[in-house]
Amino acid sequence: MQTTDERTAAAGAAGSPARPVPPEHPAPPGPADDAPGRGLPPYWALWLLAAAVLPGTALFVAVRGVDEPAVQAWRTVCLAITVQALPFLLLGTALSGAINAFVPARVFGRLLPKRPALAVPVAGVAGVVLPGCECASVPVAGSLIGRGVAPAAAFTFLLSAPAINPVVLTATAIAFPGSPLMVLARLLASLVTATVMGWLWLLLGRTEWLRPAVRHTGHRPGHSRFTEFRLGFQHDFLHAGGFLVLGAMAAATFNVTVPRSLLDAFTGSPWLSVLFLAALAILLAVCSEADAFLAASLTGFPPVARLAFMVVGPMVDLKLIALQAGTFGRAFAVRFSAATTVVAVVSSALIGGVLL
Repeated sequence: MQTTDERTAAAGAAGSPARPVPPEHPAPPGPADDAPGRGLPPYWALWLLAAAVLPGTALFVAVRGVDEPAVQAWRTVCLAITVQALPFLLLGTALSGAINAFVPARVFGRLLPKRPALAVPVAGVAGVVLPGCECASVPVAGSLIGRGVAPAAAFTFLLSAPAINPVVLTATAIAFPGSPLMVLARLLASLVTATVMGWLWLLLGRTEWLRPAVRHTGHRPGHSRFTEFRLGFQHDFLHAGGFLVLGAMAAATFNVTVPRSLLDAFTGSPWLSVLFLAALAILLAVCSEADAFLAASLTGFPPVARLAFMVVGPMVDLKLIALQAGTFGRAFAVRFSAATTVVAVVSSALIGGVLL
């Protein structure tokens, strides 16, 4: 790793001035750093609104004149999923940004027990009251480890926070009206999966699998908390909103185009249906605040399979695997994602088989 003097010399050789700042004592930003619009395009709020509304509007206009029943059904399913999930996505990303900006990471270290075996279930339960999206949970876990929290507890929180927070559970209750057992099953299966994975890391995890996290999360001294909240909310909403629209389109296409005979091949076997929807959740990579509405639209599958879709998705999907590999290293991401998938599928099958 380069020292401060080496970085300064390298910057000078490149022709750009550098200001050496010890990393443990960052200098307070100047007036330009506190400017509300720094790093943002003009009228950023309008761009944010346009990014949320225009894709769905363009999609609606593009197929409005087509009268085929299949296209009309596809449009109805796609727009219904997007409209139902959008308020929960807004609320979830706002809460995630607020926690990142206003709640110091050291709070987690003070609340967790010193013994890692006891800190794991406490970290899992903390996910119930501290909401966060999947994308935010990865750098948060890295920050917790950097501040002395046991990796097992940090990984447990990484899995539980986006899976069982109040926004997700409320969205599940609305997506499955009159089915409180589905909400309970999702809570228990996700909590069991996160806790078991934390304990497995205590037993089998190795420090050499982890690469030191370099991404910053949380409040930085001298910076505006409101600006950090705004930037975090903007990033999470645009990122997760794109996956929501793509997931809604994929779910609508799946419902309209997949032949019933093919679905019968999976729905006829409980285990095949569970494995199929678990794999679908990994590929679709839908935000946890919206996946319940997609699961509810898959009416041809049994409840246990749809439960597996909602348990696996927030913990293992393509974007999470990439984020984990970039933060902790590929060796960790491959092993951790594979083990989490197995534990999540087994937990969903066992708990769903009893409750549903």
